[in-house]
Amino acid sequence: MGNGMKLDMGEEFSTLDFNSSRLEQRFIRTMETLAKQPNKSIWYCSENRAEAKAIYRLLNNEGLDREEILRTHQEATVKRIIKTGKTILAVQDTTSLNYNTKAKMDGIGYISGNTLGVNIHSSLAVTTDGLVLGVLSQTSYTRKQPSTKSTRQDIRRLSLEEKESFRWIQTMVKSAEPIPEGTQVVTVCDREGDMYELIDEAACNNQKFLIRVAQNRRIVGNEKIMDAIRAKSCDGRVKVTLPRDCRNGIKKREATLQIRYDNFEIKRPEALDKKKGLKGVQEVNIIYVQEEQRDKNIEPVEWYLMTNIEVQSVESAYEKVLWYMRRWKIEHFHYVLKSGCSVEKLQERSMEKTTVLVLMYSIIAVLIMNITYIARIHPQLPCTVCFDEDEWKVLYCTANKTKKPPQKPYSIAEAVTYLSWLGGPKRAPSDGPPGVKTIWIGLDKLNTLLAFKEWLV
Repeated sequence: MGNGMKLDMGEEFSTLDFNSSRLEQRFIRTMETLAKQPNKSIWYCSENRAEAKAIYRLLNNEGLDREEILRTHQEATVKRIIKTGKTILAVQDTTSLNYNTKAKMDGIGYISGNTLGVNIHSSLAVTTDGLVLGVLSQTSYTRKQPSTKSTRQDIRRLSLEEKESFRWIQTMVKSAEPIPEGTQVVTVCDREGDMYELIDEAACNNQKFLIRVAQNRRIVGNEKIMDAIRAKSCDGRVKVTLPRDCRNGIKKREATLQIRYDNFEIKRPEALDKKKGLKGVQEVNIIYVQEEQRDKNIEPVEWYLMTNIEVQSVESAYEKVLWYMRRWKIEHFHYVLKSGCSVEKLQERSMEKTTVLVLMYSIIAVLIMNITYIARIHPQLPCTVCFDEDEWKVLYCTANKTKKPPQKPYSIAEAVTYLSWLGGPKRAPSDGPPGVKTIWIGLDKLNTLLAFKEWLV
């Protein structure tokens, strides 16, 4: 990515080692092909029948090592992290891919109930201002039998390593491993990551975390942590613009947030008293965010956040709130992966090869997201951070219906606007910046046009 943003597949995988230069070159070529039209099938996006067959031979080659692909991408991601800043957010979450129509797929398992598929748990490197720099970790898991409701006693009998929730701790450790000293890595999780074992693991290994609280835990003094922080007087207020919530049909709005924060010692849950090695008490900081309600038809924001990073001011607490809001990037990532890259339509015959392709498309999804968000965060940057010369010239000519391209590159904000015109009708200023769906549709059309650039430029 030029200036840390544009993904050059040759550069991204320059250290790839499959013990076969021919296989490595074919992999890079395949990534370039899939990135051009990620929502299309392999047969459709290939230049010809020969290339499609070559891609399928690659996927069936035993030398195609998923861990080597991830290692190489991690290495390139770390280089971008070093250029970007001293704090990086390792945002993790799980998404389920439905392959219920592919019962004969080798290695298929259950994801929920009687539904066949695979669960993908990813960790993304996200800057504090919201750019996704790459995939730090990605694992997959399925259930061997259809899901049945487990009792609390059944769950308690399992060791931590046997529980599905163990992936949150594993991913926290794996995500931090490749990051050099001098960069603070903060694991960011939703409520599913609120586990005492994760808090203990972080304390033992000097890992930092920021988690939305799910458990109203007991603290020293036997009070419950949510009750204790709510009882505090407000430490300060901040005025913010809350983004629109498309899912619930709520428009962008101005809001005032009350912020409370304090330090607590949480007690180990009684259910874990017999677990060896877990400390009886852990020190954490709790941030309680509550929106002052103005519209009775809109449910106000209310978050309890927990971190082991020092919080000593309203400004510091609000900074952690902003960091937590970057967690939505992984929701957008899953959306791009499923809808923009159509990974639930993959036709591989084995789960092993399917998860290799999911990782490949995950790297492409990062590219789509960054073209979308860099224009919002750094609109003044030149379009060359994301586009080659042929690309930005063809994009300009097509969007502006002219055969004469500009002599110099324009801004990335203008480029994304032009892409949005390809991806849909021209937008009114009140519509806000284009989203990832508009961008991937625009990129699809741009790559089709590039095949005929001699008639356009």
